[in-house]
Amino acid sequence: MPIPNEIPAHARVVVRVSEGVDPVDHRMKYRDYVGHVRSWDGHRLELTRDAAANGSRPEQNVTIDADTIITLKPVPERHVTRP
Repeated sequence: MPIPNEIPAHARVVVRVSEGVDPVDHRMKYRDYVGHVRSWDGHRLELTRDAAANGSRPEQNVTIDADTIITLKPVPERHVTRP
């Protein structure tokens, strides 16, 4: 699936990137990022990664090189549960 030429700012997406072959088990490794697009110029994706739902990781700004992107899909907004 080709990466779109235009990705609107503030769109919530999941991006799977290739991290290369693991030297121990010789298998391809991937990492997923879920968050909101800040910008996309066709070469680099600027993303505000969502904080982990369990609180283990805060929100992060990440830059993803287009050459490492395997898939990119829109995802719905996270539902906020209030106690």
